[in-house]
Amino acid sequence: MQILIVEDEEKIANLLRKGLLEEFYSVDIAKNGEEALVKFEINEYDLIILDLMIPKVSGEEVCRAIRKTNTSIPILILTAKDSVENKIEVLDAGADDYVTKPFSFAELSARIRALIRRNKKADPVILSIDNLSLDPATKTVARGKANIALTAREYALLDYFMRNKNTLLTKTQILEHVWDYSYDGVSNIVETYVKYLRKKLRTSTKEKELIHTRRGSGYIFSDST
Repeated sequence: MQILIVEDEEKIANLLRKGLLEEFYSVDIAKNGEEALVKFEINEYDLIILDLMIPKVSGEEVCRAIRKTNTSIPILILTAKDSVENKIEVLDAGADDYVTKPFSFAELSARIRALIRRNKKADPVILSIDNLSLDPATKTVARGKANIALTAREYALLDYFMRNKNTLLTKTQILEHVWDYSYDGVSNIVETYVKYLRKKLRTSTKEKELIHTRRGSGYIFSDST
């Protein structure tokens, strides 16, 4: 599941991203309303977590703009305003739910799960290629009859690959969707995790290689060479 967090407070955004990654979601972050609308235009998301008090374009305006083109994507509002009037405004703008600050991550996570369950278009289907399968509902991966145990980040990387099979994915695209674009850690983190994933997906010497490197360009996830 791909989630967009729209939050200008870096500490909150990073805490949310860390928690959601640990729950096997893929996460993007937008720091203002303009960036949120651009990312929404070019990417497909299963849910949006939207702070109201953000720069350039307000959260309420972002919500209304999204609703003009997409009536089904769940939008969860983060707000410090807890009056009945404010809640009504948020819901009338097109939001599906809201959480008031400060909030517990456990409650936020439960509301996310509820919204995704309610959204028929987000109902998980089994992703598959060759004899590899990934079940987003149970977060399980198998190749043939062999179950494969993955870390949260390995799972997020495989999920992104499988949702974009037969498509060239650049290192920047992978960083943006699996680690967040602003990642400034180990420079070869993508290569390292691709190596981990390749090793785990080869459950036997007979298994076909699925991750293909295009030097200088990126990676293609495909069952053909």
